[in-house]
Amino acid sequence: MESHFSKLLVATAMLILLSVSLAASSSPCKFPAIFNFGDSNSDTGGLSALFGQARSPHANSLKLPYLSAYLDSVGSNFTHGANFATAGSTIRPQNTTIRQSGFSPVSLDVQYNEFYDFQPRSQTARSRGGVFEQLMPKAEDFSRALYTFDIGQNDLTSGLFLNMSTTQVKAYVPDVLNQFSSIVKNVYSQGGRYFWIHNTGPIGCLPYVLDRLPIPAAQLDKAGCVTPYNKLARFFNRGLKQAVVQLRKELPLAAITYVDVYSAKYSLISQPQKHGFEQPIRACCGHGGKYNFNKHIGCGGKIRVHGKDVLVGKACQDPSLWVNWDGVHFTEAANKRVFDQIVDGSLSDPPTPLKFACHRKQQQPH
Repeated sequence: MESHFSKLLVATAMLILLSVSLAASSSPCKFPAIFNFGDSNSDTGGLSALFGQARSPHANSLKLPYLSAYLDSVGSNFTHGANFATAGSTIRPQNTTIRQSGFSPVSLDVQYNEFYDFQPRSQTARSRGGVFEQLMPKAEDFSRALYTFDIGQNDLTSGLFLNMSTTQVKAYVPDVLNQFSSIVKNVYSQGGRYFWIHNTGPIGCLPYVLDRLPIPAAQLDKAGCVTPYNKLARFFNRGLKQAVVQLRKELPLAAITYVDVYSAKYSLISQPQKHGFEQPIRACCGHGGKYNFNKHIGCGGKIRVHGKDVLVGKACQDPSLWVNWDGVHFTEAANKRVFDQIVDGSLSDPPTPLKFACHRKQQQPH
């Protein structure tokens, strides 16, 4: 009897612990801050602070204010985190200047170095009290924050723009992913625990790629996108997903969510009417050509006519009906639709809604 009773007590205790665990895992996360790493898809002013005004789309969530760009010294508020992203950033450092290639010198390793520097310096500033205390994150916020990554697109296009074949670009993808994993491990070593990682979008559907790298019609899919370039993006994404699986093994205290942004974006382009759009691959704001894109006269661009500057890079009449904004980035309406598709976790691995991204993936019983 005692043996059976003991087993019953153990079983009951285990059920209680399991119930408590499940209840805890269902509690929404309360991220006090976000630290973002990326390129122009999430830049809130980093490149502008370095090289002059850059146009960028914006989106918000989690009921936190827009993140101040780490590089912007004017009017910054880092209470709720910081944004290290800059337009044109890559994971792997480029061997060209921004004037030569258009890609940012602030690669992911540089962004991490900025974060590494920001963490102690923010606390030194905060200890001064007054306004400094009000503009800096608390020390404990770094371990409770959400660390977001949206980068990799430029690593692929940088090779293509150097006239590399997709095979040649694929050859260096493993090195790019190794460098990405190293940065995630570094953030983890600094106390980061919650990671929200976007894969890269369908680069073969972007006007700046379609216009700059003409391709035979036979290699276009039904949506008008370049099939080989989208296959390249999916190749990168498969590698990224495998890297995330490995990171989960190496970083046992981390909760890492892999987000399939590619599927969300391609859905808008391949099924625009379903999402309320009319123009899937032409730029809303641009000038000329099949895709309303001109790398020399972009959105907001002007030409000289009879001694006067004339605006020719104009926005379309109703941007809410267009997927692409300026040939590179999505419109605000399209970004909102992408967010709506990923926020509930249906396109994530594990299928984790954003508000539950602080919970680690549970190991399945063998």
